[in-house]
Amino acid sequence: MTKIRLDRLKPPTPCADQDDYERRLKKLQFKMLSIQQAYVRTNRRAVIVFEGWDAAGKGGTIRRLTETLDPRLFQVWPVGAPTPEEQGRHWLYRFWMKLPAAGTVAIFDRSWYGRVLVERVEGIATRGEWQRAFDEINEFEKTLTDDGVRLVKVFLHVSAREQLERLAERLEDPYKRWKLAVADLRNYGHREAYMRAMHDMFDRTSTRAAPWTAIQADKKWIARVVALEAITGALAKGIDIRPKRVEPGLRREIEALIRRRKKKL
Repeated sequence: MTKIRLDRLKPPTPCADQDDYERRLKKLQFKMLSIQQAYVRTNRRAVIVFEGWDAAGKGGTIRRLTETLDPRLFQVWPVGAPTPEEQGRHWLYRFWMKLPAAGTVAIFDRSWYGRVLVERVEGIATRGEWQRAFDEINEFEKTLTDDGVRLVKVFLHVSAREQLERLAERLEDPYKRWKLAVADLRNYGHREAYMRAMHDMFDRTSTRAAPWTAIQADKKWIARVVALEAITGALAKGIDIRPKRVEPGLRREIEALIRRRKKKL
């Protein structure tokens, strides 16, 4: 398996224009809707993990991914610091509690990988804890995939220059300002340490059953399209996502009901 190195990622082929972007996006959103309906019919489960730099576009990509879906059948989990109750349990406990029920999809905006990223870099976890976490994560994910869960892991990468521009934009935009915190700026100053941690993460947890997809996301439009292509491709693999056929008996019942209704009018 080829090693993922963020500084060597090639930018995806861009969309020709806004219309091309909209066409590709709508096609992928319809495919995702078809996947959701197929998962409901067959009681399948999926977990989608988004990781990446601050301001890399995770939220915007999740919004496009879920825009046309039935909101009753998916859950987005934004992951922050554990609560006091969660701190008193095994660190994976809070993620086990958020796994999807049959026929649904769970989307994690950041995830259990915080153990080997932010907790490692910020010194929240000891070296022994985050080193041990690699095996714990692999075992956790293998448990999921062995149980039939489709697991897709997407990492959005932006250059240091692009990230700083987006952080500055959040400061100036009153509707994005809530996303910006002092911690984001501190993390930006630790990019080299985070890069090392990310490369270790890819090396240790990009497995055959649960590989990472890393996307160069300096261009938001194409990054969203590429992310949706990767997600829908993985979720649809080997599954019939065509719409459910109408049962003959159901059609006859409805047609008879319509005829009776018309006679009364």
